[in-house]
Amino acid sequence: MTDRWRVFANLATLANALLGIGAILYILAGNKLWAMLLITSAIGFDGLDGLLSRRSRSPGTSFGRIADSIADAITFGVAPAFLIAVHTSDPGVWQPVETFAVVLAAAYLTAAVARLAYFTMRAYQRSDFLGIPTPQSALAVVVAILFHDTPAFQSAQPVGLFVGVAVLALWMVLPIPYPKIRRGSPLRWPMVATAVAAGISLVLLQFHPAMGSFLYTLALLASYALLIGVASYYLLGPFTVKRSSPEV
Repeated sequence: MTDRWRVFANLATLANALLGIGAILYILAGNKLWAMLLITSAIGFDGLDGLLSRRSRSPGTSFGRIADSIADAITFGVAPAFLIAVHTSDPGVWQPVETFAVVLAAAYLTAAVARLAYFTMRAYQRSDFLGIPTPQSALAVVVAILFHDTPAFQSAQPVGLFVGVAVLALWMVLPIPYPKIRRGSPLRWPMVATAVAAGISLVLLQFHPAMGSFLYTLALLASYALLIGVASYYLLGPFTVKRSSPEV
């Protein structure tokens, strides 16, 4: 008899991949705001996949791990790389540095695929992550884009974006332990608040509110809350990991 929880988990994985593909298409169409909303929505399906898998009575399979990693590579690797490389707003600012953007996008994608490959082959048995997981990295890229590209809350700043992306790519492959956000994790509710802040900001920005308007201010405040939440995971996450985690 087919385990329904495993089927639901596979459907969540598929939804993750489809949202990633949709995000890429929106980026190519010149709508980064919708793309970022799809990427952040996919993080929820990625978490749901894990939750449903843990409820399943049947053991996990290599196929499930590979499918999950492929979906993550699309949504949290390829789509953020497109966010970094493709610039359809403020072309006068971005075109002179287009080559640097493409190189850094390739570096980010390489780091994301490398850590996903390592996780799929060996690190899936750990109770924590080694290096920043790709969903958190993608969320950090979304924050960087919001402040330095679209809608450029701090003005369009290629140098700031590129430095941030280089750090994010390196952080994914550094052997620093980071927690999985599950029940009992001290960062669980802060990360829930971070997800809510991301949703509020990106939904409000779909209406393209005028600078200084109430909706714009609310979106800006939510973006700062998103920034604080992402930074808290990066900086505080290693201190919440139990040191008894097995080495793989």
